[in-house]
Amino acid sequence: MTQDALATVVYTSTATQPFDSSALSDLLRQSRANNSAADLTGMLLYRGGRFIQVLEGPSDVIDDLMATIGQDSRHADMRVLLREPIAERSFGDWTMGYEPIGVPAGDAPEGFRDTFDDLESADESTVARAVRELTVWFRVRRQGVPETPPS
Repeated sequence: MTQDALATVVYTSTATQPFDSSALSDLLRQSRANNSAADLTGMLLYRGGRFIQVLEGPSDVIDDLMATIGQDSRHADMRVLLREPIAERSFGDWTMGYEPIGVPAGDAPEGFRDTFDDLESADESTVARAVRELTVWFRVRRQGVPETPPS
């Protein structure tokens, strides 16, 4: 893979302490500034003390960032679910899109994902399909909504 080749990585991790709206806002502000400077885009989902993040950008930058995240004391149990080269970005307009995943009122719709635990033991094709579904879900929910941290 050439140095300028694009890659995507999807990982999960457990927060070492709860993230309230203020802590998430701080994390997003820092991530967006860093990602913009490093030519990274992606999506961050947070629910019940767990993160799932999709990052995309230059392969070498992704590798450096993953090493940094792996040493970040705010995360534990980091697990890379998928890493692959990509031809184009899915989140080209987002330095870091964010969506808190709330529990739907009433019956959950088919395919509602209330945990990421199943992805940790899934094969690569299942993870890739789930990430595509999450990407579509996220983009539809965020259509036309500017990147703003939670209040």
